[in-house]
Amino acid sequence: MSEIENLTAAPPPPDMSAPPSSEERTWALIGHLSALSAFVTGFGGIVGPLIVWLIKKDTQAFAADQAKEALNFNITVALIGVALLIFSIVTFGIGLLLAWPVGIVVFFAWLVLTILAAIKANEGVAYRYPFTLRLVK
Repeated sequence: MSEIENLTAAPPPPDMSAPPSSEERTWALIGHLSALSAFVTGFGGIVGPLIVWLIKKDTQAFAADQAKEALNFNITVALIGVALLIFSIVTFGIGLLLAWPVGIVVFFAWLVLTILAAIKANEGVAYRYPFTLRLVK
């Protein structure tokens, strides 16, 4: 398996012999929805899931898995944003003709996928975001 396939391959969901408890589902929901704090703080999309993952990684497997998945997805989206910004700067603003529409598509995809993941997590389903670099293992 190549290094890129290693980074993007979705890990299997945690082994859950019993369905996640209501509290685990709630924390998983918070892990996904905390990314929406990016509207207020900018990089809150990374900080929110990171906090949930750090708090729950040793006590609740499902919540930690979903917070880590949200963290990886939001890191990926942030990297795309930085790449679009650098592209715009390097092309002296001409790249904005491409970066602006791509940025809008990425934004709406981020919003829809985050809400979808939150709904699935609240149902007790381990959601895997598509096209995500899995940098946090």
